[in-house]
Amino acid sequence: MKKYTNRLRSMACQGDDYLDSLPLPVQRMHLIQVDSVQRWMEDLKLMTDCECMCILQSKPISTEEDAQSELILSSQHSAYDNLQLLLKRAWIISTELTRIAQKLEKNRWQRVHSMTVRVNCHVHSMINEYNTVTRNSSEEMHQFEKLLIEKCSEFTTVTERCIQTEDERTLQSMKSCINETLITVAQYFGQLIELALTYEIQNLVRQINSSDNIYITESSTIGLFSLTQEGAQLCRIIAKEGGVVALFKICRQDCFRCLYPQTLRTLASICCVEEGIHQLEKVDGILCLADILTDSTHSEATRAEAAAVIAQITSPHLTFTQHLSSFLENMEEIVTALVKLCQEASTGEVFLLASAALANITFFDTMACEMLLHLNALKILLAACADKQIVDTPYSRDQVVTILANMSVLDQCASEIIQGNGVQLLMEMLFERSSSGNSAEVTACERVQQKSAVTLARLSRDPEVAHAAIKLSCIPRLIELCRSPAERNNSDSVLVACLAALRRLAVMSPDGLEDSDFQQLVKPRLVDSFLLCTNMEESFV
Repeated sequence: MKKYTNRLRSMACQGDDYLDSLPLPVQRMHLIQVDSVQRWMEDLKLMTDCECMCILQSKPISTEEDAQSELILSSQHSAYDNLQLLLKRAWIISTELTRIAQKLEKNRWQRVHSMTVRVNCHVHSMINEYNTVTRNSSEEMHQFEKLLIEKCSEFTTVTERCIQTEDERTLQSMKSCINETLITVAQYFGQLIELALTYEIQNLVRQINSSDNIYITESSTIGLFSLTQEGAQLCRIIAKEGGVVALFKICRQDCFRCLYPQTLRTLASICCVEEGIHQLEKVDGILCLADILTDSTHSEATRAEAAAVIAQITSPHLTFTQHLSSFLENMEEIVTALVKLCQEASTGEVFLLASAALANITFFDTMACEMLLHLNALKILLAACADKQIVDTPYSRDQVVTILANMSVLDQCASEIIQGNGVQLLMEMLFERSSSGNSAEVTACERVQQKSAVTLARLSRDPEVAHAAIKLSCIPRLIELCRSPAERNNSDSVLVACLAALRRLAVMSPDGLEDSDFQQLVKPRLVDSFLLCTNMEESFV
């Protein structure tokens, strides 16, 4: 599923003012995760260039012929190269501004001034470098460049005064002025970067719309995808500038079939924001996705990425997806295609994407559960779980048990579960544990435990399912999860679900519980049993 990277560091109170002032993902700017030495080598040129430029007052040292050669080479930069260069420069400057805020909070005046000088140099370098490779920036951008340069010069002058006095009162009175200037610099910087990124995004979208060259189109699509990883604000800009429209144009041309997977992956990323989904709806994107999913001539990778877009736009975590009227019109075709994709999946990743889309659709509309029942989806999903090469992670099992939990509200579901050995699977899921200790995986395991208990509670209204669960020793495991915080990773949601399932099974088999378990976990009100079990956690610690 879609993964989000962590971006910026925490700051002191005045640093928070600075971060809040940034309108752009400059606050969250990051470089591709690489080896730290490699990162340093890449950054070294950018850092030393600006120092040299400061000494030489921006005067070039190359001959006129060399300068012309460099200009020709610079003009060959693609929009993607410009974006990477701009993002690297912006990352360095935003880091320096963050550090200035930290040093200012600690009254490290000498460091504040030296770092301000360095930021001034970096800003000049970034503007000169960007204008060299772009040469077509707008008047609005030039205005912001001028404002930013002027404010940076003012910033340097103000901080220079601080190192010329040792009077604490004077320094403290100047501190608020410096902080205001820092915030203004950050705002101008953020607005300039947003304008520049918008301009480059427009170039990428223009290339996609106008080019029939597969390599140019691929490069532009990769460029858009890299920007989607920088945060929601850039996804909004891409949607606003026609990125969704351009990408669906690719998906409607057979000559670009080999680019469909990358294009759909980019669309899934953009559709994490409301603007992206609105644009998808406007260009009949749902119909296009349905056509791709139902066309067996498309590669499995292409159909899997189309499933990823479906999973994204139907995510229950998004509050703005319920207006997708066209989805309901195509839901039966989409659900049918996704079930088939789950059945034929050759890898765990393909199954994960297809099952995630189905899981989200069961939240999206209640009719989906009835469709899945008629399509024998339970049998297919339960059979897939028996294949450890296909359902190979807690994330995949989370999707399957989500579907089971949502389908378990249907009365007809119980017999399907029994026939497919589903109660045994739910019992196994109560033992779900992370093998890596990774926090995301641990959380996924908690969800698997919780939803398997919820499914057991719902299905146990059918006596046949309840007896099967009791025969498989579900009651002792539920008691263990309630009484042992470590077994449920201290999760309250797992505890509540297990208490509910235990109470439902206890009705069918009251003799299966010790008297102490009955008195503490079944007989009291649910909230009282919950409080008892959470207090056990404290006493054991």
